[in-house]
Amino acid sequence: MRIKSILLSLSAVAALSAGVANASTNLVTNGDFNQTTNGNNNQVGYTAGVAGETMLTGWTSYNGNNGGYNFVLNDSQVTTDQSVKWLKSSYTPLTSGGNNFFASDAVYYPGVLSQTVTGLTSGDKYTLSFNYALAQQVGFDGANANNYWKVLFGDAVTVQQIQTSSIPVGTQSKDSAALSIASGGFSGWQTATMTFTAQSASQVLSFLAEGTAPGAPPFLLLDNVSLAAVPEPTTWGMMLGGMGLLGFMARRRAAKRA
Repeated sequence: MRIKSILLSLSAVAALSAGVANASTNLVTNGDFNQTTNGNNNQVGYTAGVAGETMLTGWTSYNGNNGGYNFVLNDSQVTTDQSVKWLKSSYTPLTSGGNNFFASDAVYYPGVLSQTVTGLTSGDKYTLSFNYALAQQVGFDGANANNYWKVLFGDAVTVQQIQTSSIPVGTQSKDSAALSIASGGFSGWQTATMTFTAQSASQVLSFLAEGTAPGAPPFLLLDNVSLAAVPEPTTWGMMLGGMGLLGFMARRRAAKRA
């Protein structure tokens, strides 16, 4: 009988552990922007096959005409003249190893970066997290203030809809904290975390660089985008209870052997 109880407890803990693991699964494809079709030092296009442009696997970049003034850059060359957009030397990488990141100029025809996320459960909450920063391009001067990422979750949206506050009903909108830099400065990498509630099994996650900074071009950077389900409180409680039960049974067995 004791063996059956132990097996049932182990099964319950295993099932709950799997549920927690599923809750932490990143539902975003290519959130680190390392998967591209034409290199990691290019303007991001809307249509594949355009010379001098690359596509980001899983993502769409569009400003109403083309991919917009959006780029995928690489840590290993972004502060050199080998980069398609050369950032000032104050820039520091998020991590070592020459990783990609997404860059957009909020005041010069930015495009909406979007991805359709599937596998959602209507009514459930999801936590979005990402790293972001503010930098300036070589050859330009002037302080940059109040640049931020506008993030939307729901229906597909256009630049015009966002900028005229006419997004579809039901589409949720949140802003990252605004960043400011002195002329030639770098904000350092920041982390943003937001929670959204799914309205259907499939929704569009969108980003648009926003700001009114006079110091052009104020490049907003984006990396490590992750969206994961928020575990239900009952799931954590049941898992902790199951683990406590296993510990209690282990202590009983140890006491009997003693």
